Amino acid sequence: METLENMQKAISSLDPCKLKVLLVTSVGIGGLLCYLALRKKTKNIPVGDGWWRVGEKPLSEDRTIRPFVVETSEEMIQDLHQRIDQTRYTESLEDGRFHYGFNSAYLKKVAKYWRHEFDWEKQVRVLNKYPHFKTNIEGLDVHFIHVKPVQRAGQKVLPLMMVHGWPGSFYEFYRILPLLTETEGDFVFEVICPSIPGYGYSEAPHTQGFTCLDAARIFHKLMDRLDFSDYYVQGGDWGAFITCSMALMKPECIRGLHLNMVNAKAGGALSIISLLVGRYLPFLVGFTREDVCRIYPFMQKNVYEILRESGYMHIQATKPDTAGCGLNNSPVGLAAYILEKFSTWTDYKNRDLENGGLERKFSLDDLLTNIMIYWTTGSIIPSMRFYKENMGANFQKTMDNTTKIHVPTGLAAFPRELLHCPRVWARSRFTDIRSYTYMPQGGHFAAFEEPVLLAQDLLQFVKKVESKRPK
Repeated sequence: METLENMQKAISSLDPCKLKVLLVTSVGIGGLLCYLALRKKTKNIPVGDGWWRVGEKPLSEDRTIRPFVVETSEEMIQDLHQRIDQTRYTESLEDGRFHYGFNSAYLKKVAKYWRHEFDWEKQVRVLNKYPHFKTNIEGLDVHFIHVKPVQRAGQKVLPLMMVHGWPGSFYEFYRILPLLTETEGDFVFEVICPSIPGYGYSEAPHTQGFTCLDAARIFHKLMDRLDFSDYYVQGGDWGAFITCSMALMKPECIRGLHLNMVNAKAGGALSIISLLVGRYLPFLVGFTREDVCRIYPFMQKNVYEILRESGYMHIQATKPDTAGCGLNNSPVGLAAYILEKFSTWTDYKNRDLENGGLERKFSLDDLLTNIMIYWTTGSIIPSMRFYKENMGANFQKTMDNTTKIHVPTGLAAFPRELLHCPRVWARSRFTDIRSYTYMPQGGHFAAFEEPVLLAQDLLQFVKKVESKRPK
C-alpha cells in the first residue's frame, strides 16, 4: 500500500510534459505486451469449404450414410488375367537384385502367383469382413469402414480415426483393428478408417487443388456426420499430414494425435548446430544415443538415401498423369511400381535381395489385395495427383506444415522409417508431446508391418492422455 502511495506522489509531482511522455510510453509498452500475448495465442488454420465437382455447388447437401459392399465379377477377373498373360518383361541385369527397382525375375513369380493362385473373390470376402459405408461430402462419395468395438463391462469407448497414405489403403489397418476394438483395459476404440478422396473406393476430385487441408476438413465433416464431437486421430505418410491438419483446423475436436511419421525439424541455424555438434556431444543439443545411431552418417542417411528413393515423388509432383497412364493399363506394371515401395520402405537393406524381402513382413495375398484396390478402382492416377496438388507450392512452408500443434501428441519413431526426427526437433512443432517411443523394429508401413507394436504404443499414449483429462 505504501509503495502505491509513493508511486502516486511521484506521478503527481511530474510536470504535464513528462506526464505525456509517461503516458505514451505506458501505452506503447502495454501495446507491445498485448501483441506478444496475442502472438503466443494458439493458432488455428482456417477450416474453409470446398466443392470438388464441376459446376455450381447445390444449396443443400445429401448427408445420407449408405452401406457399401466391395464387389467383383467374372469379367473383371478375366480382364485381369488376360492383361497379366500379355505382360512383356525385360530381363534383369546380372546381380541387379532390387538396386534398379523391382527385379523382373521375382516379378514373374509374383505375376504367376497372382494369375494362378491368388483368389480375389476370397479377398473380397476378407475386405467385407468389416462394415463399409459411403457418404457424399463436398460433392464426393467418401468411403470408410466403421468398426464398432467389443465393449466389456466398465470400458469406455473412444472414437479413433486412422488415415492411410500412398501407396497404401484402408486395408493396411485390417491386422491392427482387432487389437484396438477388442482390448482388456479401461477403454476400447471405435475405429473409422476412411479412404482419402482419389484413393480406393473414395471418389476422386473432379477439379484441381485438392490438398491435405481439404482431406482434413472432409474427415472432420465425416466424424461430425457420425455424431462424434471429439476423437483421437492416427496416421503415417499422407495420413500423418492429414491428421496434423485436422489437429490444426479443429483442435477442440482432437483428444489426441498419434503419428508414426513425424514432419518436424529444428530452425535453420539450430538444425545446423545440432547436426554439427550432435554426433560428438549429443547431450548438448538434446540428442540421445539412439538419435545419433539413426541420424548419422547424416549425408548417407538423410541426403543420398532420400535422393535415391524420391524419384517417384518428383514424377508424381509434376506429371502424374503421364506415368499413371501406363500403370493404369498394366496390372503387372502397377504391382512393380507399388510393391517396390513396400520392399524398400520397409528396410533399405531389402535392395540387396533378389526378392526384395517382400515376404519377410507381408504375405503375397495381403500385398496383392492392396494392389487390387488400386487396380479395380482405377485410382492410381488420382492417388498420384495428390502429390502435385500438395507440392505445387512450397510444401514445407505452407501454413499447415509450419504452424505449431498444441493437442496432446504421441510419436512412434520406427527405426526403418525414411527419416528420423529426434524428440528435441519434434518439440519445435508439437508443444504437448505426451509420448515419444523409439520403436524396436519396423519401417514406413507401421500398421501393416508391426500391428502389435503400433497398437501397444497407441494404447499407452491414449492411457496417458485419458489419465490427465478431467473426470
